[in-house]
Amino acid sequence: MNETQLKNLLEAALLAAGRPLDIAELAELIDEPVRPSRDEIRAVLEVLAAEYAARGVELKETATGFRVQVRRELAPQISRLWPERPRRYSRALLETLALIAYRQPMTRGEIESVRGVAVNPDIVKTLIERNWVRVVGVREVPGRPELLGTTREFLDYFGLKSLDELPPLAELKAMADLNLQLELPGGDAATGAAAADTPGIIGGDELLDATEEDAADEDDLNAQPSSSSTGLVAGPRDAGRDD
Repeated sequence: MNETQLKNLLEAALLAAGRPLDIAELAELIDEPVRPSRDEIRAVLEVLAAEYAARGVELKETATGFRVQVRRELAPQISRLWPERPRRYSRALLETLALIAYRQPMTRGEIESVRGVAVNPDIVKTLIERNWVRVVGVREVPGRPELLGTTREFLDYFGLKSLDELPPLAELKAMADLNLQLELPGGDAATGAAAADTPGIIGGDELLDATEEDAADEDDLNAQPSSSSTGLVAGPRDAGRDD
């Protein structure tokens, strides 16, 4: 199999899968006698990504593999193809998710201490059901409260390869004028890519008024989002879960 044939195969697989595929999965598509090495597959993926550079789609590496998706700047127009109700996340849900992402692992009590208000149980339930957050352990204190951390699907949804790609904290606060007291080690900024290249946790989603934050409409919390905030995946829309 030459490079062109391999590139065409990988492109077709990524379009058909509708979810990220890692290099091992891509390699399994090719019979053992002629199966390319992981380095060869990655090199061809880099060629494919370069070819997409001036097109409306891009090849994106996330926490669980590679996927072909619509470029972020085109997502608002392309989303009109699907008439679903636009997703709306309450400020409370987004602040809770941001706290867990930047200070994980955290207990529910620690989240409440930072935010200064009780956490609606439906918020944590929604984050867990959406597989953005999971229980990663317990705090060894009286009551042994559960520790919450983000999942690989959280990274996939927001188009991140790792937590290191989270936007700088100062930038995150500016997106919605949030007053999050994260106090991260090493200063007020987390390591990560620039705003033009890295999706924000808050950006792109319509926020409810702050007075509604802990009484958000149940339909809004539980509605299946129509697309990722970082772009729409080309191909079937049912994504596999890895966590």
